[in-house]
Amino acid sequence: MTALEKAFADAAAAGITQQKIDIGGLSVNVARFGNGPPLLLLHGWPEFWLVWRPLMLRLGDCFELIAPDLRGCGDTGKPTPTPDASATAERHALDMFAVMDALGHDRFGVIGGDLGAYVMQAMSHREPRRLTGTLYLCTPYPGLGQRYGGPGHLIEVWYQYFQQLPWAAQLVGSSRESCRLYFRHFLDHWSGDNPAVFGELLEAYVDSFMKPGNIQGGFDWYLSSAPNRRLWLEGKLPAQPRIEVPSRFLWGRRDPLISPEWSDRLGDYWREPSIRFVDTGHYVHAEAPGIVAEEARGFFGRLENGERGL
Repeated sequence: MTALEKAFADAAAAGITQQKIDIGGLSVNVARFGNGPPLLLLHGWPEFWLVWRPLMLRLGDCFELIAPDLRGCGDTGKPTPTPDASATAERHALDMFAVMDALGHDRFGVIGGDLGAYVMQAMSHREPRRLTGTLYLCTPYPGLGQRYGGPGHLIEVWYQYFQQLPWAAQLVGSSRESCRLYFRHFLDHWSGDNPAVFGELLEAYVDSFMKPGNIQGGFDWYLSSAPNRRLWLEGKLPAQPRIEVPSRFLWGRRDPLISPEWSDRLGDYWREPSIRFVDTGHYVHAEAPGIVAEEARGFFGRLENGERGL
């Protein structure tokens, strides 16, 4: 049994199920657990649904947790075997609305960070009435501005350019050792250089990324988002209305990728955002699932009771 098969077996023993949902030719793998109001969980890069297992087990007594593998990731289908520049945040948003339609959920809450946070913003602009609330974790957003590409930060974002190269996925996946070395860097470094966070699951992540198309499937996000990222860094990204969906933010004080100080412009993009800083790196949900569960219970519970404020 591989490390990934064991992780899936452990999740299944705890009651987490997986199913494939077809949404217009794309087979989306979805993990589900619990009962109650629906919460959609959107992973970042380099993640897949398994990153949510600790949070799902903490919230299953009061929510239905729905954790898909995003387009190109995990066991969701790969639309093309070659680099695909169509995997934009808007495309992912349409995928997720289609998944929730298939599951019969018209309104639902969303939790996510990193790539998932981009998708949440696209969903909030496209169909805000469908979202009861959004809980963001270490969030990239246009207010980061030119700071995100500043000289002192280039050492943290080099991968976003490397992964647009047509041979990058082939190089990273040329051996299991090269795959492990590459992804261990991001899993450990973004966790505040704490290898214990993903240590037990590292081989499961390597198993997942060594599946055909999975490295390129994740890299496709960076290829697809490159035009908007350039406009963002140049200060030319067209402005959008502030998001009206009730939104709560958790931000790691030790996040090396998205500095907590860069949350200073959230109010320009969301109406009445509220924020809590926590002692984690980038992966708040993996490093402190208990805190995320506590916030989710309080935030979405208040929204269920008709209370917008925090």
